[in-house]
Amino acid sequence: MVGLGNPGAEFERTRHNLGAEVAALVASRHGQRLRPEKGTRAVVAQLRLDHESVVVAVPQTYMNESGLAVAALMRRFRVPATDRLVVVHDELDLPSGRVKVKVGGGTAGNNGIKSIHAHLHDPGYLRVRIGIGKPAGREAGADYVLHRPGRAERDALDVAVEVAADAVEVIALEGVDVAMLRFNGDAPSIG
Repeated sequence: MVGLGNPGAEFERTRHNLGAEVAALVASRHGQRLRPEKGTRAVVAQLRLDHESVVVAVPQTYMNESGLAVAALMRRFRVPATDRLVVVHDELDLPSGRVKVKVGGGTAGNNGIKSIHAHLHDPGYLRVRIGIGKPAGREAGADYVLHRPGRAERDALDVAVEVAADAVEVIALEGVDVAMLRFNGDAPSIG
C-alpha cells in the first residue's frame, strides 16, 4: 500500500498529502511507524493483517516523481503484479471527503498517478481515492491541492482518512470487490 504525498513539514495536512496520512494511520493502527527503507526512496512499515503480510509506504520523492519510489518498492518487496498494489491518493473529481475504491483507470490529472503509470507501464493497480473537490473560482488546481483546507473541510477529510484506512484494510483482508461494495455507496461508514 502506497500513500501519496509530498515530503516536508510545509506539505503536512495539505489536500495533496492525504494518501501519506492514510499510510501513517494504517501503520500506527498496527503498532508500527514508517521508517526509511534503503534503496526505495520511501518510508516503510511492514505489518501483518491477520495472516496477510502488508507493506505500507510513503514515497519521499515529490508527488510528480512517485513512480520512482513505487517501482523501487515493487522490486524490493517482490510484488509480483500491479493488482497487489494499492495506491491511496487525493482526487479532484470527487466531492471533498468522499472515498472510493477503484481498479485501474486514468490519471485524472494527478501527477503522482501519472508518474506511477510511466514507471510501471500498467495502470491495473488498485486505488483508494479521497475526494478533495474542485477549487472555487479561478484558483489553480496545483495551488488548491498544496494548501491546507479550512477547519470544516479538514474535519471531513480527517474522517475520510479513517474511512480510507478502513478501505485499505478491507482490500488486504477481504479483497477489492468487497471493498468496492462496502465503500463505493453513497455514504460509506467507518469500520
